[in-house]
Amino acid sequence: MSFLQFFIWGAWLITVGNYWFATKQWSSDDFGDIFATLGYSSILMPALTGIIADKWINAEKLYGLLHILGGIVLICIPQVETTRSFFWIIFMAMMCYMPTISLSNSIAYRILKDNDYDVVKVFPPIRVWGTIGFIAAMWTTNLTGNKASANMFYISAAAAIALGIYSFTLPKCPPPKLISENSTFAQKLGLDAFKLFGNYKIALFFTFSMFLGAALQLTNMYGDVFLSGFKDIPQYADSFVVKYSTIIMSISQISETLFILAIPFFLKRFGIKQVMLFAMLAWVLRFGLFAYGDPAGGLWMIILSCIVYGMAFDFFNISGSLFIETTTDPRIRSSAQGLFMLITNGVGAVLGAKVSGFLIDRYFSGGGQKDWHSIWLCFSIYALVITIAFAIFFKHKHDPKAIKDINH
Repeated sequence: MSFLQFFIWGAWLITVGNYWFATKQWSSDDFGDIFATLGYSSILMPALTGIIADKWINAEKLYGLLHILGGIVLICIPQVETTRSFFWIIFMAMMCYMPTISLSNSIAYRILKDNDYDVVKVFPPIRVWGTIGFIAAMWTTNLTGNKASANMFYISAAAAIALGIYSFTLPKCPPPKLISENSTFAQKLGLDAFKLFGNYKIALFFTFSMFLGAALQLTNMYGDVFLSGFKDIPQYADSFVVKYSTIIMSISQISETLFILAIPFFLKRFGIKQVMLFAMLAWVLRFGLFAYGDPAGGLWMIILSCIVYGMAFDFFNISGSLFIETTTDPRIRSSAQGLFMLITNGVGAVLGAKVSGFLIDRYFSGGGQKDWHSIWLCFSIYALVITIAFAIFFKHKHDPKAIKDINH
C-alpha cells in the first residue's frame, strides 16, 4: 500500500514542470495553479473523507474507490491541449488522490493497533516503502526518457488503478462506531473535529503546520526545473545534473528512507517539539544550499541539500501525524488526520504556490530568466523565521509515556 501510494505521485510530481515548459511550451503564468490544486483538493477532501471513514464506510474501501477514480482521470491528462483544461483535469485527479494520504495513515494505524503492534516503532519502517515507491517512480520516469513526456501520467494512472483494486484485499477497517444515539448532529457528521481549534496548543500547532506547509511544495514545484535550467549555462549544459536532474532530486527521497527509520529513536529521545524543530532547521538548509549550489564546484551543496530534505520532510509530516494521533479523541482521529492534511497540504500549499509564484514573477524574473540564487535564499530566510517563532511560542513538554501510549 505504502509503495504504490507514493509511486502514483512520484511518477509526475517532480517532472511535471519539464512537461509543462519543455514539451507543451506553456508560459509560467499558470504553472503555480497546478500545484495549488494539491492545496485546493486538500482543503476540500481529506477532512470530508476522514469524516466518512469515521462514520459510514470502511476506510480501505473508500481508499480503493478514490484511487480507481483518480487513475481514470489521470489517463485523460495527455489529451489536454490548454492550460485551463490541464488545471481542471489535474484538479479532479488531486481531489481523488490527496485524501488518500491521510486515509493511508489512518488505515495503517488501525491495522497495527488491532494486531497489537508498537505503532511508533513499526509504522516508520512501513511508511519508508512509500518513499521507496516515490524513488522508483522518479527513476522509472527519468530512465525511460519520460521526464518531459505525457507517458508519466499513464504510468501514474496504472499504479493508481492497481492500488485501488489491491485496497479491497486489505484488512477491514470499519467505522469505529463510537457515536451514540444521543450524539449531536455535528458529532454524527464528524464536524466536532474542528473543535480542535479551540485547544490553544493544537491550534498553534496547526498554524505553524500551515506556514511550514507553504514550504513543502516549493522544491517539488521548482527543484527539477532549477536543475534542468543549468542547460542554459554553457559550462553546465552537458553535466550529469542536467541530464539526470530527476535522479539527482531522488536523492531527497533516498534520504527520506534513512530518516524515516530514525524517527522512533528521535521521538523517544527528544520529543515531538524538538523533532519538529530539527525539521524546520533542515528546511533552512535545504533552500540555503540550493541557493549556492551548481553542477560543478557547488555540486556537493546540491547533494547535501537533497540529503537534508529527508529530515525536513519526514520529521515534519510523520511527527505531525503522530502528534495528532496522541492528542485527539479516538472518535475523531480520522477526521483530525484529514484536518492536518487540510492545513498543511491544503491552506499551506495554496499559500506557498500563490505567494511564491507572485514573488518570483514580480521580483526574481527578468529577460526570460529566473534569479534562482535569490529565490532559494528568500525561501531559506522564510523557513528560519518560522523556526525561531516555533521555538519561542510552541510549548510542548516531552512525555515518553505519551509516545508509548499511542499504541493504546
